[in-house]
Amino acid sequence: MRVSKMFFQTLREVPAEAEIASHQLMLRAGLMRKLASGIYSFLPLGYRVFRKIEQIVREEMDRAGAQELIMSALLPAEAYQASGRWEVFGAEMFRLKDRGGREFCLGPTHEEIFTDTVKSVTRSYRSLPLTLYQIQTKYRDERRPRFGVMRSREFVMKDAYSFDRDEAGLDISYKNMYDAYCRIFDRLGLDYIIVDADTGAMGGSGSQEFTVKSSIGESVIAYCEACGYAANDEKAECIVQKGCGEEKCEELNLEKVATPDARTIDELMNFFGCSAKEFAKTLIYKADDKVVAAMVRGDRELNETKLQNILGCIELEMADSETVEKVTGAAVGFAGPIGLKIDVIVDSEVAEMKNFVVGANETGYHYKNVNINRDFKATIVKDIRTIKEGDPCPKCGAPVKVEFGIEVGHIFKLGTKYSKALNCVYLDENGKENPMIMGCYGIGINRSMAAVIEQNNDENGIIWPIAIAPYHVIVIPVNTTDSVQMELAEKIYSELMAKGVEVMLDDRDERPGVKFKDADLIGIPIRITVGKKANEGIVEYKRRKEKDFTVISAEQAIEMAKREVEEGCAVK
Repeated sequence: MRVSKMFFQTLREVPAEAEIASHQLMLRAGLMRKLASGIYSFLPLGYRVFRKIEQIVREEMDRAGAQELIMSALLPAEAYQASGRWEVFGAEMFRLKDRGGREFCLGPTHEEIFTDTVKSVTRSYRSLPLTLYQIQTKYRDERRPRFGVMRSREFVMKDAYSFDRDEAGLDISYKNMYDAYCRIFDRLGLDYIIVDADTGAMGGSGSQEFTVKSSIGESVIAYCEACGYAANDEKAECIVQKGCGEEKCEELNLEKVATPDARTIDELMNFFGCSAKEFAKTLIYKADDKVVAAMVRGDRELNETKLQNILGCIELEMADSETVEKVTGAAVGFAGPIGLKIDVIVDSEVAEMKNFVVGANETGYHYKNVNINRDFKATIVKDIRTIKEGDPCPKCGAPVKVEFGIEVGHIFKLGTKYSKALNCVYLDENGKENPMIMGCYGIGINRSMAAVIEQNNDENGIIWPIAIAPYHVIVIPVNTTDSVQMELAEKIYSELMAKGVEVMLDDRDERPGVKFKDADLIGIPIRITVGKKANEGIVEYKRRKEKDFTVISAEQAIEMAKREVEEGCAVK
């Protein structure tokens, strides 16, 4: 492709809205443009990368025996109502009605629709196992779209669904998809980790995330180098560490203490002269139409996903100050469990504490020497805190490490959650109806593209792996008015195209520095510069990921580029 004919524009300045490297570079390199909050259009260069990622996903899904189809993005409400998820998705679902008043949504995911489709076609055990997939646009009205295509309101996902006769069959299908995902992310050149994860709105008996380690990731992953355990923070189990809260500790008398200027943990630590481990925070939440209290130790963070799963609610949010005051009778910062008339969910670690400090449900006061069971009763005692660096591994007890990550893929064992709800059954050898056992497997195409950039960039721009680069090679004549340089550049350009190499010829009448900066920003893996030694057939050959260039003949450059592209695109 001749750069002078291309529809693209690079930006020298970092757009103010872009917070992370991938978002900045996708805008600066002219890969995409913003239409509205969380909604982007891919321009030609970006769409080439996008389609290459799609193709890798498609090849590995086909290789795993899955069959591709395409569903509508405009979906009737009935299937979601049958599964109960019409309500579960809440405000994230884009809902609309047709002119006849029938309810629809823009598909956030397609479990119900695939289940209903398979139900209408497949009846015999002989047709199972079966895995179907699509690569299609999804819509979720994110409360806070951010980080470009990392968390957007419109995105493309590869979603696959397996249908089996029994759990043993599901295990095989699940492992098949697990292996396919490893091949996909290996081909994308990603450094990833596989972690146990919460099933969330998808439901089912278990799931795993494919997570790319990144400091800007929204997923928090805990992993153990000693035993290999890995889980995201929504799933990672927190082990109770007993200290002074053991049974042998004597229970002291309950005391109410005036604390007029202390309501935060830091202020209370200062006031009482003790550590945060000796406090228990009481947090007031709205869970659907119910108000509840949740308690964690003063130095811990409450895990809202764990709490939501325990409560089985659709919406969970911190209560506003008006609600807190109504429930506790005190201003925010003085809530405590003693005397509350609402359910109190207590973290298992708090249940082991003795003589701790809590709010007194009276503005300006706290209780000290509080003990569970004697002073208040817990409605539920469960693990509701977030694991942190150094906590014991739930598998072997060694200290865990905690890092941020970007979720690029997620696989679920759904079981019969959807097949029972939608009556998706098969007839076994005896003519008996049985619900199909399902699995679900998703990959974010846009997010995978951004994750590659997050792991492959420098101060000059993107560094694409050859397999998904928009073009493999860029040929840059230093002076386009020099007929000798242009003749050699055209020759290299033509011969590379003839050999199947995707190549750009920067024939713009621009300064060499501008061309080099654009090539680096866009991230083209190989640059061949045609300069003053063109009359000798000599060029400069430079790899984007390396600082130095090599001076070689044009023929050598052509062969070297062809070989590197073949190696970089080879499927193993």
